[in-house]
Amino acid sequence: MTLAVVGISHHTAPVEVRERMAFAPSEASQALMTLRHEAGVEEAVLLSTCNRTEVYLFPAERIEVVQAWEGLLEAKAGRLERRIRDYLFEQRGDGVVRHLFQVSAGLDSLVTGEAEIQGQVREAYERAVGMPVDPPLAGPVLNRLFQMALSVGGQVRSETAIGQGAASVASVAVKLARKIFGSLKGKRVIIVGAGQTGELIVQALHREGAQGVTVVNRTYERAALLARQVHGQALEMERLAEGLAGADIVLSSTAAPHPVLTREIFRRSFPSGLRRPLLVIDIAIPRDVDPALGDETGVFLYNVDDLRKIVDEQVRLREGAIPQADRIIRAQHEEFRTWYASQQVVPVIRAMRDRAEEFRHLELDRMLRGMDHLSDRDRERMEEFSRRLMNKLLHDPTSRLRKGIRQGGGPKLVEAARFLYGMEGSETSDPGVGDTRPSDGRTNDTAD
Repeated sequence: MTLAVVGISHHTAPVEVRERMAFAPSEASQALMTLRHEAGVEEAVLLSTCNRTEVYLFPAERIEVVQAWEGLLEAKAGRLERRIRDYLFEQRGDGVVRHLFQVSAGLDSLVTGEAEIQGQVREAYERAVGMPVDPPLAGPVLNRLFQMALSVGGQVRSETAIGQGAASVASVAVKLARKIFGSLKGKRVIIVGAGQTGELIVQALHREGAQGVTVVNRTYERAALLARQVHGQALEMERLAEGLAGADIVLSSTAAPHPVLTREIFRRSFPSGLRRPLLVIDIAIPRDVDPALGDETGVFLYNVDDLRKIVDEQVRLREGAIPQADRIIRAQHEEFRTWYASQQVVPVIRAMRDRAEEFRHLELDRMLRGMDHLSDRDRERMEEFSRRLMNKLLHDPTSRLRKGIRQGGGPKLVEAARFLYGMEGSETSDPGVGDTRPSDGRTNDTAD
């Protein structure tokens, strides 16, 4: 019985590869059904985000299971420059537990401590729980694993500074806008240029209630394309002053070699001066906005260095919380190991009791065979005596076995019990626990 996680992440594959292996919710559900019906997977949870696509499997000792998942990824990605295995990582046993706990806590994210990943882990788990199959895809092991991972993520965020502050340019921009305007509901945004970072900032502001996005670009077709994506309108660069006049927030991210937003353009837009705050965020290199614009009354100007300084300060704060987060993860990891090992010891104890009960009946029948003179009451007393004796003889071994499991004895203790009671041929151990070696041809996840 082995735990395994196999997939790609920002550690092992560039974004142009990851995006080709991203599963929409309906596609993830279909992939899980395929793994169950075509590969006989017992338990599986598929987690797919912009930074990772990975499936958690139990048990995963059959090579056909992993091959089926690789086949799904290969079909989803289409033709690649390299073979699919060159982009994959694989963890087994303890490595799976540690990896998922780190993912849920935000320690394995591109931006340390990001909050979105915990919700994505929850959605992946609930998708598996809700699949109409019997037995459930989130069976006893993955059910326990994911519930604990979500608990770990919540504990790390509540007890450490891992999620404090803004740790991306987009989140910093939102924080600055809130500081200036309070609520962003109804605030109008103009974006100059059509860069990806600017688009992310616009999307973050839109989620906070900002509306009326205007896109200005030297190439009108490019402006129109982005405007459709952000539900806004497009303007030619020559009409920048016109668009600026109606804006509360300005984002600029062109590749121009000289400023595109000058004091002259600003004063054409506001001939009588500003009557409201204007947040100007210049994320271009070289700068798009004339630094002198920051001297105008009511203008709050931030360039990319200003934003990066804020981001770096927040990242340092988050990174300082990693040792404390690791301690929480280690403690919960041990708790899962103990639970996992306790599931192994249950069939061992049951087999011990079944064997003892078999011997008790044999010996009691043999003894009573020549004692026909005994009354029914005496026979009941001897039956009770033999049962109590068996229970007393088994009490210490079973208690010590459970205690040893709780203290971390794990698979070795279970193996010893199986050997002592003549059960070395039974299938009650888990060769995957403690095995974190990467399989041939795959990249080990560096965060682990």
